[in-house]
Amino acid sequence: MLWLYNIGISFYGLVVGVFSLFNVKAKLFIKGRSGLFKQIENTLDQSKTNIWFHFASLGEFEQGRPVLEKIKKQYPDKNIVITFFSPSGYEIRKNYTLAAGVFYLPLDTAANARKFIAAIKPEIAIFTKYEFWYHYFKVLNQQNIPLYIISGIFRPDQIFFKWYGSFQRKILSFVTHFFVQNQQSVNLLKTIQLENVSLSGDTRFDRVAENAQLPKTIKEVADFCGTNPVFIAGSSWPADERLIAGLIHQHPDWKFIIAPHETDAAHIEEIKKLIPAAITHSSLLKDSNTNAQTLIIDNIGMLSSLYQYGSIAYIGGGFGVGIHNTLEAAAFGIPVIFGPKYDKFQEAKDLIEIGAAISIETESDLSTAFLQFKKNAAAGKIAQKYVQDKTGSTRQILDYIAGNF
Repeated sequence: MLWLYNIGISFYGLVVGVFSLFNVKAKLFIKGRSGLFKQIENTLDQSKTNIWFHFASLGEFEQGRPVLEKIKKQYPDKNIVITFFSPSGYEIRKNYTLAAGVFYLPLDTAANARKFIAAIKPEIAIFTKYEFWYHYFKVLNQQNIPLYIISGIFRPDQIFFKWYGSFQRKILSFVTHFFVQNQQSVNLLKTIQLENVSLSGDTRFDRVAENAQLPKTIKEVADFCGTNPVFIAGSSWPADERLIAGLIHQHPDWKFIIAPHETDAAHIEEIKKLIPAAITHSSLLKDSNTNAQTLIIDNIGMLSSLYQYGSIAYIGGGFGVGIHNTLEAAAFGIPVIFGPKYDKFQEAKDLIEIGAAISIETESDLSTAFLQFKKNAAAGKIAQKYVQDKTGSTRQILDYIAGNF
């Protein structure tokens, strides 16, 4: 199976290379890895070891950020090295001040793994949620460098738990310890003889709870909202936006904020075609138009602070590969609505069960959910309590791995 894995990695690199000729993200993927080892050599103090955090993308960074920041606070002399696989993570956090260096992760070949680990000299490695790379994990194991998976979550349908998943189980065998989100993950890992697992919950709860306590004030957005109730659509996609457009016309007394997942000019224009009277955040900065009903956020990085102004939140992605972060909104005491594809997200299931979230499929469903939460002020408080009750994962993880420092 290793030969097939290696071919797959090489083929992936070729495909991305072709796509980079006309796709912005693919171009960043390729360009960011060009001259990478020279960049590492020029950036890092080669006489020091580092704590290596790897994140697939921006969402995983925010998930693992509480652990990273607490480690840096507790061990200020330790250097942090961060890697991302996706441009959407790297491009936003490449200048993150707590890190000695932020880099793209080279593709998982045996040569890259040996060279990269030799270059960054990790004393421990911490991966958040997922991304299981055979060669990187193997080299860490061979060099006795502890490797931790934090906020991990496993499902019965994953290949690790199939009769034909022996190669993928081998990858998991290189992990020093798993910190997982739920009991099902603990039980599943034990079925494949992996006992090095702790039920620690999800570090995202710590992150969103902290953010809700001290949100960044966005004056122009606060002025736009005024005293109106506000519906916030976070990380929306076109399928979400088409439903929301109908809701806007039904509730002229509400303000609407749409923060799309993709903020390229073409997507922003598509939203404006759906909602011609909408204004963008960039135009709001130039002309404080507080009379408009709908505001489109045409930049990245504001969403986690926007929820402080909301009354009801809609979380995008539920008509695609899966919903985005519901907890950021819930932490501010806002009930959430999302599309049908949420089965991979335990917190979404939990929020539905306690009456703080509703899954919808049609415009009519959205209208009904909106009216339900409009009448039920307690739903937001239930959502907020749910988040608060599940904090503490970060401290548990730090207490466990402290012996390696």
